[in-house]
Amino acid sequence: MNHYYMNNNDLKSEPKEIRAVFSVCSFSFITDNGVFSKGSVDYGSKVLINALSKYFETIPLKGKRVLDVGCGYGPIGIVLGTLYPKLRMDMVDISDRAIELARNNIKLNNVSNVSIFKSNLYDNVTNKYSIIISNPPIRAGKHIVHAILENAKKYLEDLGELWIVIQKKQGAPSAKKKMIHVFGNAEVVERDKGYFIIRSINKN
Repeated sequence: MNHYYMNNNDLKSEPKEIRAVFSVCSFSFITDNGVFSKGSVDYGSKVLINALSKYFETIPLKGKRVLDVGCGYGPIGIVLGTLYPKLRMDMVDISDRAIELARNNIKLNNVSNVSIFKSNLYDNVTNKYSIIISNPPIRAGKHIVHAILENAKKYLEDLGELWIVIQKKQGAPSAKKKMIHVFGNAEVVERDKGYFIIRSINKN
């Protein structure tokens, strides 16, 4: 079964440009077949961007490193990196097509504090991060979603945070339970049209 969280190089390429506005800033993204939400920035990503934007307004950002796991064509990292230039944003995905699109979208939006590299979840991640974020690939299966949650702890600084967006009907209660198991805590920061923003803090 094909889904967007896999390296699907044999899919026919039909790139298109989409546009989005966040915090009065306009963004353009090149998308293609085989990436999540190719027709528009999905609602869950918008909810996560908005929740993190509210949070970033309340904390010092200098020196903060953020990792977006399963970034697709890069809308979350590129928007947040543009709006908050003091952040250092890394994005990872397993798909060569997603990586190529994200790399092109970084250039297209002229953002200098965002980078992309290939990694199957955390396999090629070497840094520790202040914040790890993810709009996890639900169609890839619960085991992939839970692997993102379980392994985040190794790549978070002390008091680093994991933020995810997930729909209630697609497993938000299960994800929250897993995050409590891993971190000892989990908080629903925001709810919007069935989407939950869940945060855990790495208190060690």
